[in-house]
Amino acid sequence: MGISKTEHFTERQNELATLAKALGHPARIAIIDFLLKTESCICGDIVNELPLAQPTVSQHLKELKNAGIIKGSIEGNAICYCINEVTWNKFKAFLESLFETYNLKNNCC
Repeated sequence: MGISKTEHFTERQNELATLAKALGHPARIAIIDFLLKTESCICGDIVNELPLAQPTVSQHLKELKNAGIIKGSIEGNAICYCINEVTWNKFKAFLESLFETYNLKNNCC
């Protein structure tokens, strides 16, 4: 297995790559879609929204939380999840910056 060379890239590039990797699975996109549509913290309902087993959903939630895209709080016996607004807005700004800075003009192959 190769050694990661993340130190050769900027903090911004590494952070964007981490966020993109966390969003690189359709189940995680479905989780994000569900959380955005409900506009509130969700406790346990996520498993009912996906065609996946509870342990699989938990693993995807863990990946999203580790990347900082979602946050969770313990309420009784349940962990409630919602979008982390700070990370979400930062990711949005990263993407907007890329699209604004690199406006393609169809001049390549």
